[in-house]
Amino acid sequence: MNQPKTITIIGSGFSSLAAASYLAQSGHQVTVYEKNATIGGRARQLKSDGFTFDMGPSWYWMPDVFDRFFADFGKKTTDYYELIKLSPAYRVYFGINEFISIADNLPEIIATFESVEKGSGAVLEQFMAEARSNYDIAIKDLVYRPGVSPLELITLETAKKVGQFFSNISRDVRKKFKNEKLIQILEFPVLFLGAKPSDTPSFYSFMNYADFGLGTWHPKTGMFDVIRGMESLATELGVKFVTNAAIEEIIVENKTAKGILVNGQTIYSDVVLSGADYHHTETLLEEQHRAYSEKYWDSRVFAPSSLLFYVGFNKKIENISHHALFFDTDFNQHAVDIYDSPRWPAEPLFYANFPSLTDPSTAPEGMESAFFLIPLAPGIEDTEALREEYFYKIMDRFESLTGQEVRKNIIFRRSFCKNDFVEDYNSYKGNAYGMANTLLQTAFLRPKLKSKKVENLFFTGQLTVPGPGVPPALISGKLVSELINKQFSKA
Repeated sequence: MNQPKTITIIGSGFSSLAAASYLAQSGHQVTVYEKNATIGGRARQLKSDGFTFDMGPSWYWMPDVFDRFFADFGKKTTDYYELIKLSPAYRVYFGINEFISIADNLPEIIATFESVEKGSGAVLEQFMAEARSNYDIAIKDLVYRPGVSPLELITLETAKKVGQFFSNISRDVRKKFKNEKLIQILEFPVLFLGAKPSDTPSFYSFMNYADFGLGTWHPKTGMFDVIRGMESLATELGVKFVTNAAIEEIIVENKTAKGILVNGQTIYSDVVLSGADYHHTETLLEEQHRAYSEKYWDSRVFAPSSLLFYVGFNKKIENISHHALFFDTDFNQHAVDIYDSPRWPAEPLFYANFPSLTDPSTAPEGMESAFFLIPLAPGIEDTEALREEYFYKIMDRFESLTGQEVRKNIIFRRSFCKNDFVEDYNSYKGNAYGMANTLLQTAFLRPKLKSKKVENLFFTGQLTVPGPGVPPALISGKLVSELINKQFSKA
């Protein structure tokens, strides 16, 4: 039986919302403090000039993780939002009038591969069987462990796959497939984990099953539907929300977290849980209470930052799909520009999202809403001049690759880049996705959910366990709530 506690949660992203609901379900008194005017963290929504944009996450993968989250409360996702399976899931452009569409089912994807590279259909089928096996082990078991001990990774199933932790996705894919386009499509999903395919253990092929096996979905009016749904659930459970509340200090007495200083007011509580940036959260503590040094953070491999453009067009755009990847330039060189020699890429790959194709309410009638994203090195220089230069770079290519002029039809545009990630989210070096899931930054090797220096101080989110991405954020919230309940449980 848990002894009810007062719990302060910093930040209102996916992991914080998940943790808030689990903790309130256990009987605790939970209040969430958000520095911005609206909740959602990186998954906030932008509305302007009749257009609506998800500001951050736009891919709804691993629907089973969302189902499992709501089922923990006796609910279904359909109680809060409607899902649409995208068909095609996405389109990948490699040149002018040269693209591959990824269908919404595995048999069609296998046929597509076979049409591009003879014999690759059967190889893909075998590859996906292994990917599904990895998914069952990882997502149904391993990621729901709190990263306390290396023994968590040792099971009968993982023992059979130990070699996959010492090879990498890039090497494995290239052994099986020869066509460079197919290789890039298979390497793409692990980019959600924040590292190069050559630095991502083979075991993470489970992301390919998330892609081809489970499909790409879209909440009817955008990813913010999920935030709204989670907020509704939390509110039903008694969680309180306070916005425009930037935390100035975490109060520590006798090496124990006692509360927060927010907007000049001291708020006491039994537990402080931060879903905000882990590095930033520790700067709210005096130095002797920080578990990780600046040298530690600087030595970590971080996922990219991003340059985003939210764009409204006064006409419908042709030759596009809801999600589109533009891989018409050198994939490997762009990776070097992010991870090895950080700089603005000369010829960037980019991603475009057209939600108004699926949800007409995101744009005025006859118009189109879109956002464009260029992955960038974290900590990179960010100026208005560079943003402008790169907008025209990708617009030139977009027009050429899709065979249309669109620039003169832009009636709304807003950019968001590294400086904004720092300003709005206190993001370390302006990273967009957290800490990369490399071999040496997996599970128990990530920053801990429970502070090593301060009692009753906990963390959740993409810099801790299990890692970057929306589904892992939901899981992180569950894991930390279990740790908190365990600490305060009484027989």
